[in-house]
Amino acid sequence: MTPLSNPCWGPASGAKAKQLVVLCHGTDADGGELIELAPIFADARPDALFLAPDAPDCAEPARLGAGVRCAAGALDGLIDAELARLEISDYAMVGFGEGAMTALFSGLRRAKGPKAIVSFAGALVDPESLAADLKCRPPVLLAHGVEDYIVQPYRAREAERVLRAAGVPAKVVFEPEMGHGIGQVGLAAAADLLARVFA
Repeated sequence: MTPLSNPCWGPASGAKAKQLVVLCHGTDADGGELIELAPIFADARPDALFLAPDAPDCAEPARLGAGVRCAAGALDGLIDAELARLEISDYAMVGFGEGAMTALFSGLRRAKGPKAIVSFAGALVDPESLAADLKCRPPVLLAHGVEDYIVQPYRAREAERVLRAAGVPAKVVFEPEMGHGIGQVGLAAAADLLARVFA
């Protein structure tokens, strides 16, 4: 498994980081593609450091769950190391596509859980194991394009149902006329969530 590198941005305030926001892209993707979200969220969290690791090369297309587990292991190590380096404890996880699946899988199973998880065009992988593996219950935002034909929109409602049944506060926001992507409705909801949980 290839170690994660870490394109980063901020804090916008120029001060020492008080929070960490990890931006997770899909498998084999360059983290630089998601670090562009950092300035959008920076108004809500000027003291946050944004980290967008390159996705590890551990995908198994025929076994999505195995690929997500592999990526989650690498991500966990990176988050722990970065929190220790920054000498902070507050963090959030934001993901797109397979990165959202990884953020949901990893974040809900971490003993020191994130303040929030944002899933753009994602899904809940291996929901059957969640009840037994769940270690924290952060608020979860599930933002999804209504015309997403890569990860079907029903996956957001399915995730919301499973998460709420497990006691995790989850909310779905649908993006009108959007396919597999990140839109303004979801970005605004995500910025609002980050502002609230880090207040």
